[in-house]
Amino acid sequence: MEEREQGRMKNYETFGLEPRLSLEPADLERRFYRLSRKLHPDVAGSQSMEAAANLNDAYRTLKDPVSRAEYFLGQRGIEIGEANLPPEMLEEVFELNLALEEGRVEEAAASFAAMLAGIDRELQQKFEIHDAAGDPAALEAIRALLNRRKYVRNLARQAERETVEG
Repeated sequence: MEEREQGRMKNYETFGLEPRLSLEPADLERRFYRLSRKLHPDVAGSQSMEAAANLNDAYRTLKDPVSRAEYFLGQRGIEIGEANLPPEMLEEVFELNLALEEGRVEEAAASFAAMLAGIDRELQQKFEIHDAAGDPAALEAIRALLNRRKYVRNLARQAERETVEG
């Protein structure tokens, strides 16, 4: 909470990066390993344990595009939840839930995976739009996509459980 109140993006600052939704994974990884070596207790002493833990947390958050977007929006006071799903998606989800009830678990699981992949592609496009122009409408679109993704991911997990149990 304190970080958001200050308007800072500590996870980005940790790596010397400008707050952006799109990051180059190889660059982030290089920065992480370079800083990890500097903070290793054999190099920096035992007082570096907390800094190393913070570095690891920041890396985990920034390396995953979804957790990065949730962090980025959260630092701007934009909450993520499961709300306002488009009617066409609700209809598709209803049909997939029916497939689950009818025992067509693999079909539903494959459809959920495809939906997640599509949402991830849309997210990346919106990341680039926001990073290029700082478009606030892109942040709202990202919030909506993250909400959809969270909902679909929960359904995909249900399908996965039924595949294992079935």
